[in-house]
Amino acid sequence: MAGIVLVGAQWGDEGKGKITDLIADDMDYVVRFQGGNNAGHTVIHGGRTLKLHLIPSGIMYPHITPVIGNGCVIDPKVLLEEVDRIEADGLSTHRLQISCNAHVIMPYHKDLDGASERRLGKLEIGTTRRGIGPAYQDKSSRMGLRIQDLQDEHIFRKKVEAALVEKNDILEKIYGLPTYTVDQIADEYLEYAERIKPMIADTSQMINKALGADQWVLFEGAQGTLLDIDHGTYPFVTSSSPTAGGACTGAGVGPKAIDRVLGIAKAYITRVGSGPFPTELHDETGEMLTQIGGEFGTTTGRQRRCGWYDAVIVKYTVQVSGLTDLVLTKLDVLSELDTIKVCVAYEYEGHRYNNLPCHQTVFHHAKPIYEELPGWKTDITGCRHFEDLPKEARDYVQFIEDLAEVPVSMIAVGPSREQTIMRRWDPRP
Repeated sequence: MAGIVLVGAQWGDEGKGKITDLIADDMDYVVRFQGGNNAGHTVIHGGRTLKLHLIPSGIMYPHITPVIGNGCVIDPKVLLEEVDRIEADGLSTHRLQISCNAHVIMPYHKDLDGASERRLGKLEIGTTRRGIGPAYQDKSSRMGLRIQDLQDEHIFRKKVEAALVEKNDILEKIYGLPTYTVDQIADEYLEYAERIKPMIADTSQMINKALGADQWVLFEGAQGTLLDIDHGTYPFVTSSSPTAGGACTGAGVGPKAIDRVLGIAKAYITRVGSGPFPTELHDETGEMLTQIGGEFGTTTGRQRRCGWYDAVIVKYTVQVSGLTDLVLTKLDVLSELDTIKVCVAYEYEGHRYNNLPCHQTVFHHAKPIYEELPGWKTDITGCRHFEDLPKEARDYVQFIEDLAEVPVSMIAVGPSREQTIMRRWDPRP
């Protein structure tokens, strides 16, 4: 077997799409195992920029079979719009496979998502309002619709009818919003079904068969570990499991299928939306990181909050996802700085925390304990080998590696595929 899981080691937006695209050439399958179009992966190669939300980042390789796994939730309209954009860009999507067990985002999910956030006001979670959470909520309450339901009009209508009994009451009586009829939804969604039909498969069986034949499978996560529904900064989290364990349930494979786990981390840290952020910067340095790093969400366009690299968070990710490798992205963004800070622990009411506190109150009010390193003040975007980096940049990478106790195998020094230092990475040793 040869299964590699790629996860975000922070709060998402770490550059997972670029790294997936970079190593996908060695893969046979790239499997997206959780989330929906609340994710945004930007891939840049040969002057071409591709913004992906649902389709796995390996789509640019003609030999790859891209798979949307059962752990994902799918907005059919968004999926087909993305397919059309990719095809218009000269790429083929004919190999795309979608799990018959993936759940479908319905129109009322998007209405409920937006209405719930508006009602929370200042306490809002900061969702993308694309219906992701309500779709997962229906999945857990066993009233969701799956991709396979789109292939049987009778079943589809029956399930929509049952769902609308509750959803229309909530839309009308709680939020004062318009309601839906079965025909309204069926007329729209059964049109999508015709186009999606050739893509639907038993992807769990397909992936396990590939692994059994010693083919290479990359499991691609969205969001980041600190947004995990169980292990993230709850309630400011996503509705699925973007940890390595989520790859097993979200793709339908056993733990023995996983050989390697890559954690992607920025050389600093960002997050979108609400929630605690111990190292957040509200000064000129934070603004500089935003502008030079282009820290605006691929999906929403929202400005990301920026802060110093938090080694405590990455150490936590190493623990909960069992990282075997760390990938450091956007190292080049730090090149303007005279000195660079790294958070090595937290302080709260006189106590030092070397690990992530389990109590949310402590984490919300924790003060970062920093160590300061010298900057390198030179352009590193042309570096292709670790030895090409200035000593200060090499020392920074080594410091992060020592804190994580996991090797930094790749270092991104720019947005394109070529601007990556392959330090200790050989997918097929």
